[in-house]
Amino acid sequence: MKNIFLVLCLGLAGCAGIEGRVALDESPRFDLFEFFDGQVLAVGIVQDRAGNVIQRFEADINGSVQGDTLVLDEQFRYWQGEGPATRVWTIERMDQGFVGSATDIPGPARGQSFGNALSWQYSMRLPYGDGTIGVRFDDWFWALDDQRMINRSYIKKFGLTVAEVTLYMERLDR
Repeated sequence: MKNIFLVLCLGLAGCAGIEGRVALDESPRFDLFEFFDGQVLAVGIVQDRAGNVIQRFEADINGSVQGDTLVLDEQFRYWQGEGPATRVWTIERMDQGFVGSATDIPGPARGQSFGNALSWQYSMRLPYGDGTIGVRFDDWFWALDDQRMINRSYIKKFGLTVAEVTLYMERLDR
């Protein structure tokens, strides 16, 4: 019986996610609209569940803010692997966080700020074989300073992480 309890506890611990509240008092404070208002360069990799790099890319991101709306126009280039050439996000600031949509995202994306961090979740259909497969993205952004940040995305299927994205982003126009 003890062994079953131990396995159950370890299994549940493996399902635990990042706790945003631990970043509430961290600085610098991450402001999604301020960071992305202008030109941003993103450089990243995608790793499969074994840790192998399956995609290397960069993206030019042009952001513009109009009141409580942020529009991000992303242009991608791939050195390894394939993916979308463009994506346009429209993100609305709400009382309890952010709600967004994108050209290849089938439903609303939702986000919340936590001090120097931002949590962002959404569903996406990714190419798989001759078709596509539905996955969930659990994104976390952490401000390094007012010019740079790191983004980690956990791509999940049936609640299990099947791939991870690591991005470095830097503002170019300040």
